[in-house]
Amino acid sequence: MTALPSFAQLCRNPVLLLALGFGSGLLPKAPGTWGSVLAVGLYGLLFPGLSLQWAIAILLTSFVIGIGLCGAAAAALGAHDHGAVVWDEFVGQWMVLLYLQRVMDFPLLASAAVGFLLFRLFDIVKPWPIRWFDRNVHGGLGVMLDDVLAALMAIGLVFIVEQVGLPGFLLG
Repeated sequence: MTALPSFAQLCRNPVLLLALGFGSGLLPKAPGTWGSVLAVGLYGLLFPGLSLQWAIAILLTSFVIGIGLCGAAAAALGAHDHGAVVWDEFVGQWMVLLYLQRVMDFPLLASAAVGFLLFRLFDIVKPWPIRWFDRNVHGGLGVMLDDVLAALMAIGLVFIVEQVGLPGFLLG
């Protein structure tokens, strides 16, 4: 595996700058968590004023761009899904936040807290089928796909809890 680039090197390489989450992926402990923290902040800055259609368009575009970004970063870093690559966390986190805030109508702060915790849980634990996809689908699509699946599982859990009617204080 290639050594991580410095922040100065990231600034000279737009692909790595984006793939490594504007430097959040360079943090030594839990870069995926730090990438998710930054993703929550960026969501709060970029998404709330957008129509749902524009938010979904940005999300889909970010996913498609992420396939190329993450694939190029994986090649540059010499690892299939290097922990420093956090663009996939951005997209997964944004999916959960968009669902919670726009579909479930959670307040932004509740969306941030619940969305962050649930997404990180599924992204770290990687239950089936996430783990299978993480191990068997390679390249940029594989890097992106396990985080999209983690987001879908987080969304699914919120949906199930809402349908079962557990006390509202659990989810906002």
